[in-house]
Order: sequence, then structure tokens, then C-alpha cells
Amino acid sequence: MNSSKSLFLYLVLFLGLSLTSCQQAGKQPESSAAAETEATQTDLDWEKDAVIYEVNIRQYTEEGTFNAFAEHLPRLKDLGVEILWIMPIHPISETKRKGTLGSYYAASDFRGVNPEFGTMEDFKTLVDQIHEMDMKVILDWVPGHTGWDHYWIEQHPDWYLKDADGNITDPLNEDGTSMGWTDIADLDFSNQAMRDQMTADMMFWQDEADIDGFRMDAAWDIPEDYWVDCLPKLRAKDPDIFLLAEANDYYMRDSENLFDMTYSWGLHHHLNAVAQGKDELEVIDKWFEMQKDSFATGYSMQFITNHDENSWQGTVEERMGDAGDAMAVLTFTLEGMPLIYSGQEAGLDKRLEFFEKDLIDWKDFPKQGFYETLVDLKQRNQALWNGKWGGERVLIPHDKEEKIYAFYREKGEDRVIVMLNFSNQAQDLTLDTENLAGEYSNVFANSTVTVGTEMNMSMAPWDYLVLSNK
Repeated sequence: MNSSKSLFLYLVLFLGLSLTSCQQAGKQPESSAAAETEATQTDLDWEKDAVIYEVNIRQYTEEGTFNAFAEHLPRLKDLGVEILWIMPIHPISETKRKGTLGSYYAASDFRGVNPEFGTMEDFKTLVDQIHEMDMKVILDWVPGHTGWDHYWIEQHPDWYLKDADGNITDPLNEDGTSMGWTDIADLDFSNQAMRDQMTADMMFWQDEADIDGFRMDAAWDIPEDYWVDCLPKLRAKDPDIFLLAEANDYYMRDSENLFDMTYSWGLHHHLNAVAQGKDELEVIDKWFEMQKDSFATGYSMQFITNHDENSWQGTVEERMGDAGDAMAVLTFTLEGMPLIYSGQEAGLDKRLEFFEKDLIDWKDFPKQGFYETLVDLKQRNQALWNGKWGGERVLIPHDKEEKIYAFYREKGEDRVIVMLNFSNQAQDLTLDTENLAGEYSNVFANSTVTVGTEMNMSMAPWDYLVLSNK
């Protein structure tokens, strides 16, 4: 999402729940209007136990290039992530640019590559390297607007929304005032030619760079009928494409042929509030109850941070304090696919500047092992697999329900038990584990635990215990 959109989006969501350039004058890429649309969503075998990782190329290395980032691929492979979501790689508009380097989400050419990151060939080489390591790559796509340098501004002014005076405008409030997102020009989705060209530009990256999918920026703000038209065309070209919508919870819950995954924004805000003592633990179950009818056709992305949260709302420590690790454990063991943001495995403890160079301090990767353990558990224990491939979450009865969140998930013979102390005080509790008796491994202590029909235990403040039967 364009950074300047973030404050408004958070309010809305929280309250609601070369051919590297096509700039030659008069020369347009082919329209996608005639694309085959008889594709249906397929069951992606690799998707079932995948973990997604968001890549911030600019801040990842001192060089801030595709080639420099590629040196981290072996470590990310060891981490166990399977999907690399790369933030927008397009050239950034200079007109009305914010800061020195501008926003990734203010593109001047949807078919070009930001020269600060490298060349098209560099990006294609990176994609090839990712594929050679049996990982997937999805490209962050910004369908709702362009930067003010985009060649559409001159060649197709009718593709943009206008203010009362007929001028192309940045996004406006209902009363016609600017929302403050001044570095972008708002596109008009009532224009069919623009819609066709947007889809064709996405398909260009499928053909040219062999990417495996898209993360659709601010998908919640795009007319649904556009997605109904666009996404089947992308699937017709690649039936195994993976499509992530930046949309609150199950924005596309009624369709079986649109997005594979959406954001769990509503739950994420609740988790921030739980950590801050502003929400009770019951909000977790209430959120899942609201979403239960949607899990049949998709699932959510669970997270404790991402580029928007880190830059605009604060670090994990700022928002969640000492609950950060427990919340990470929760997002990896709830239904849905967990996200790791660039630097999270290094204990990222600063807000990364959005419009400037602000290198991640990789330190000595203090949380690499922590996340390797979580990823390994998710992939080896089918109970934690994504969507319909995993098991349902069942609460474990106990006598400290206001402080301790305890549940198990099982699929076939696989089972995981999770207990989390979401309070700043030690808790002694008794759990009814009559249906869970057996031998388990303590995932983080590398020890064996025998569970009987009842468990008596003590948990330190913000402590967590994860048990697995395999």
C-alpha cells in the first residue's frame, strides 16, 4: 500500500471490524481483453504448508539491489520460507515524489524496473535463482493508482479520476478534499481500456519474468467486478498462480475463483490491543467466528508486522511490548499462513524509513533460530497446514481463561497443543486435557512431555508452550 494511504486504511479497517518501458509515443502493449478466461482455481500442492516472507529490496542490503539480495537466498532457504513477496520493483515517479527516494507504490512504468534495484535481466536472474531453490516469488502490484510520471498521464488522461475542475487528481475524500496521498494519481475503473491494459501489464510479468503470483495492493479499494474479470485471465495463463489480496479479512469470501489469501487485518489489530491490555482474549475467537464461513475457499495471512505496520504504526516492541514472541507463536499456530517481514528474524527494532535509504541492522540474526523452529513445526505437522489442509483450532478448558489462551489443532494423527500467557504476571493453571493424553515433544525445549487427563503448570509472564506429537 502507498505509505500515505496507511493512516486512513488503518482507521477504515480498525473501525470496520527494454522492452523495459512502454513509453514510446503512441505505442501501446496488447490489450488482454481477448485473453482466455476459462481457468479455475487449482489446489496448489506447495501452498498447503507454505510460509510467506516479505522482501524490502531497498532496505535489505547496503547496495539495495536484486543481486545483493540474492546473497541472502541460502539463509532464507534454511529459514524454510517458501514464498518470497517482493515489494514493488517498478521505477518510482519523480514528480510529486515524497522524500528523497519516493514510495515504491508510486510507479512511473508498470513494465519497467527501478534502476536503483538493477535491470530487468537482474530481476529475471533473481527469479531463476529463487526457483532453483524450490521457492516461489510473487510481485507486489499496485492497481489503484500510478505516480505522476507514468506515461498514461500524457497518453491516456481519460484513464484517471478528475476533480470538479476536470484535473487529474490524487485520491479524494467524499467531500472532494485531498486525502493526502499527493504522490499518486487515482485511476478510473469505469474506463474499460484502462482495466484491460492493467491486466495486460500484469500478464507481461508472467510471460517476461515467470513470476508465481501477485500481492495486490489495496485490493479492498478496487471494484470487485475488476477482480472477477482480471484474475481468471491470470489463472488461464498460469493455473498455479498464487494471488494475495491486501484486503481486510475475507474481502473475497463469496468467490471460489479469486484470491487464495487475504489479510487478517481485523485480527491483527485485536492482537495489538490484547498485548496493550485494551482487548480481552475472547476477541480472538469472536474474530474467527465472524470469518468461519470463509475458510472453505481461502484463508488469511497472519502476521505481527509488515512494511505498513513497521513504518507507520511502530515496531513489534512498540506495539506489542514483551508479548511479541508469544504473538509470533500464535500467528504461526492459528489457522492461516504466517508472514515474516524483512528483518523480523534479526529482531528488527526500528521503524524503517519509507522514502529514504534505511538499512536493516542484521546484527547476528538473534531470532533466526526461533523462526526456523516455527517454520519447521508448521511444515512437518499437518495440523498447522494452511486452509483446508490443516486442522481446526479447538480451545482447551482451563481455569485462567482471561489470561491464558490454550488450544490444540489436529489433522489425522497429527496434533499440536499451544498455551500462551497473555499477561504480565506469572500464572498457575489447571487444564482439562482428557482428550489430549499422550507423549509430545516440547518444540522450543527439545524435550519430551507426557500429557495426562489433566495438566497443572506454571507460566511466566508472556510465556508460551508448544507441544507436538510428531
